[in-house]
Amino acid sequence: MNPFAEPIAVLSRRGVDRLVRGHPWVYRSDVETPPQAASGDVVALVDGRRRFQGKAFWSERSQIAIRLLSRLEEPIDDDFLARRIASAVDLRRRAFGEETLWRAVHGESDLLPGLVADRYGDVGVIQTLVPGTERRKELIASLLARELGLRTVLERNDVRVRELEGLAQVKGVVLGSDPGPVEVREGTVRFRLDLLAGQKTGSFLDQRENHLCAGAYARGRALDCFSYAGGFALQMAARADEVVAVEMQSQAAGMLRENAALNGAGNVRVEEANAFDFLRDESDKGRTWDTIVLDPPAFAKNKNSVDAARRGYKEVNLRALQCLREGGILITASCSYHVGADAFEELVLDAARDAGRPVQVLERRGAGRDHPERLGMPESRYLKCLVLRVP
Repeated sequence: MNPFAEPIAVLSRRGVDRLVRGHPWVYRSDVETPPQAASGDVVALVDGRRRFQGKAFWSERSQIAIRLLSRLEEPIDDDFLARRIASAVDLRRRAFGEETLWRAVHGESDLLPGLVADRYGDVGVIQTLVPGTERRKELIASLLARELGLRTVLERNDVRVRELEGLAQVKGVVLGSDPGPVEVREGTVRFRLDLLAGQKTGSFLDQRENHLCAGAYARGRALDCFSYAGGFALQMAARADEVVAVEMQSQAAGMLRENAALNGAGNVRVEEANAFDFLRDESDKGRTWDTIVLDPPAFAKNKNSVDAARRGYKEVNLRALQCLREGGILITASCSYHVGADAFEELVLDAARDAGRPVQVLERRGAGRDHPERLGMPESRYLKCLVLRVP
């Protein structure tokens, strides 16, 4: 007889141990007896002796079959979701005060697996990445709108990871109406963003605090590679004499120019070019810079691409170090989880050796406080950012 309100999933000892160590995922190979449930259902977790271990979202398709919601015997209902969302929002309000540009829910780190929610003023953007959150999409949008006073909630579910769950890629309006381009502030810098057309949910919010950090270090001739909408470039423009922002995508470059004009940043010049080619040309011609930022896309999307990613990270950092003046600052980032922090530092050190440049580490940074890491879940520590100086 089932003593729980939910279908039961029996976990192997290895699966239980994984939960006990703090990781919220259990793989299909560690589910000894699958539940009689559909994807997106909440299931009760037990060990081989039928002892309760928690409640979780169930997935029939993904190799990540179990995504933990709670280790407690409690109902997973509308009130549960409302409390979790309110708790996540409270953290951001305490961290950022009256600011209204931040990630409101960061998936497993906020104990809401498969849910990303970003705030752009009075517009919210969500990603429901697993059947458990997809089936509750309208409820989630309503709870976020109530908690944050949003007029519109959009979905940016045009991401490939949903296909692993048997979900289609879609984007559009969940609640309210299409807001069109929105204007937000990052410190003193204004940005106009198209949330339905831009990268990710419209911007790279995980780098927001690193953008501000770059602005504090910038001086002289500054170079921002892989610039996108100018998050780093426009912060550096306030202190640098000139900023060159390198962006390969024409749409992003156009948005960058518009944002430079919006801020009256006449010292920002946009170059539509491949950042690797641009840095190689600068190095070959002996041109030097006082401040360089490298914020490339994830070179390692999976384990099979790690070797190529390592070559890419080393090459771009080598060229940047060759172009850096004595006393110059390099801010270099990697958002590839499969290239860990130690491996990334070793790649930068290899590049420094090949460039014949000594390097000082001024700061080791990661994603902002609105993207908290979850202890026991190394996947949540994906963004690495080093602030370096060549003495």
